Amino acid sequence: MPGPRSADRGLRAATYVDHRRLDGLVVRWESRRHRKHLKAAAAGGSTWWAPGARGWWIAVLFAVGSALFAVGSVPAYVGAVGARWDAVTYFTGSLFFTYAAFLTYREAVDAAPGAQDNPAHRRFFVYQPRRIDWWATAVQFAGTLYFNVSTGVAVHTDLTAQAAHQHVWRPDAIGSACFLVASALAWYEVCHGWTAWRPRSWSWWITLVNLLGSVAFGVSAVAGYISPVTGQLRNAERANLGTLIGAVCFLVGAVLLLPERTEEAGGEVTAPGDGGGLARQEPPPVTT
Repeated sequence: MPGPRSADRGLRAATYVDHRRLDGLVVRWESRRHRKHLKAAAAGGSTWWAPGARGWWIAVLFAVGSALFAVGSVPAYVGAVGARWDAVTYFTGSLFFTYAAFLTYREAVDAAPGAQDNPAHRRFFVYQPRRIDWWATAVQFAGTLYFNVSTGVAVHTDLTAQAAHQHVWRPDAIGSACFLVASALAWYEVCHGWTAWRPRSWSWWITLVNLLGSVAFGVSAVAGYISPVTGQLRNAERANLGTLIGAVCFLVGAVLLLPERTEEAGGEVTAPGDGGGLARQEPPPVTT
């Protein structure tokens, strides 16, 4: 069984490949940059208006979903519209999350090397376990489905304590855990490790605020534990605050997706150092 150092090298191999061009310059072919700038999905439109681009829709849908979650967590809003319509707000937001997460998942699938996924015979869902971006997007998509269940059931205000525990809190906790795992993998993909300082990179800021948002959602899930006996929340104020902070973080991350989409296209950047001296003449696959 490979040790931690081998496992870490394997993860890094899934986030970038260094190669030497014909002119001798060593460049780095990065997974996320490649995925976010596929010509078929990213072309057309401006930074703020590009309804023909998939990346634009991903940003907009995540932004709307995040905004609805943020609004739903504000006590004044709950007092104004009532618990049922507040639950409807959350459920609607979760649907936007799910559609955006599915488009993100397909974005990762469409960026797969030809050996893993034949574009002529592409399936609706595929299995690519050796790709870190596949795991990140697939886990995130699964998390949104759990949020659909949690928020959808919560629309019913006459739930028993046991039902609220089983069908509201539990899928919410699982969905929050999925978001945390997905955000951590996305952070690793961008940083090529667990830590990095890249403040000039849109993707670095996006994955950072999304990771913080996922942590906040996790705190909200813990604080929002529903007792299967009494039906009471452990700490409603902290649960709402965690949801609000997380939703605001996701909203910021969604807005930042827009300038990331229209930054200099391509997955190739100058590699730090000599990139290990890999000498490849053609752009290699960006993931393994």
